Amino acid sequence: MSLGNNIIVSNEPKGVFKEGVMSGTPKPGTVMQVKSATEPTGGNSFTWEVFNAAADGDQRLIAVLLADKLQGKVATDAYVTATRCFLYCPVPGEELNMLVSAAGTGTGDSMAIGDLLIVDDGTGLLVATTGDPQSEPFICMETVTDLVADGALIHCMFTGY
Repeated sequence: MSLGNNIIVSNEPKGVFKEGVMSGTPKPGTVMQVKSATEPTGGNSFTWEVFNAAADGDQRLIAVLLADKLQGKVATDAYVTATRCFLYCPVPGEELNMLVSAAGTGTGDSMAIGDLLIVDDGTGLLVATTGDPQSEPFICMETVTDLVADGALIHCMFTGY
């Protein structure tokens, strides 16, 4: 599963790179948001937390957590609270390796190429589309069978919607 060892897999990415301060211990490939009612630290660094909207699939800025390469971390290494973090806001059509949740698809479930994915509220992981979401920002770009645990990286394309 996943395409390569990096979160961004598109050649020559055109999105926006961001930096900030971490709140929590998420892993790269998680969708993040600016922590509300939290003033920036010195150097105008905002605090980032996992996607925490009112419901799964709510429309928000898509900022994907990247590995901390300055400290030699890889895509499987979780961040630590209050450390510097690195994020990426993709543009439509860019491909990324994203973390998915087994709880969203059901343990043992599968995903097919072309399945639309939404962001799970409270975890920032991707789940199969359910209900009537405001936003379906990712398309699955690989066949995933027998998903049994949260945190698998899968190859996705950002839709922008």
